[in-house]
Amino acid sequence: MDIKRSGAQPSVRGPADYFTGVVRIDAPFSGSGKLSGATVTFEPGARTAWHTHPLGQTLLVTSGLGRVQREGGMVEEIRPGDIIWFAPDEKHWHGAAPDCAMTHIAIAEMKDGSVVTWLEKVSDAQFTTPPLPSATGNRSTSQGESE
Repeated sequence: MDIKRSGAQPSVRGPADYFTGVVRIDAPFSGSGKLSGATVTFEPGARTAWHTHPLGQTLLVTSGLGRVQREGGMVEEIRPGDIIWFAPDEKHWHGAAPDCAMTHIAIAEMKDGSVVTWLEKVSDAQFTTPPLPSATGNRSTSQGESE
């Protein structure tokens, strides 16, 4: 057993090359294999750049109000308790709402030494597109499935 105590590792600011706005990364962790993750907090208006994950990514929203978008899809709201799955190599971004912070736990697996491929920044126009409202129940917007 290995317990990583809260506060034992300092917070790290998300690099400006990969994030817009103030982003804090806390409690990074790894599994027994190629699994890794962290708790990521986005201040209002902060977001990732567009990116992909070779084996996909799971987000567990823990607080606040956020936004996600996959390439070719609509911007969607995410809330505490939501679980978001991005398929392998699905181009996407995620972050806080314009006026509300958001925290999620991000989990991904490494393939061939890489867990993420960073791409271009999300433009202000893309970010401020009105989102689809949060819905109750399951909603799959994976490519190839009806929305």
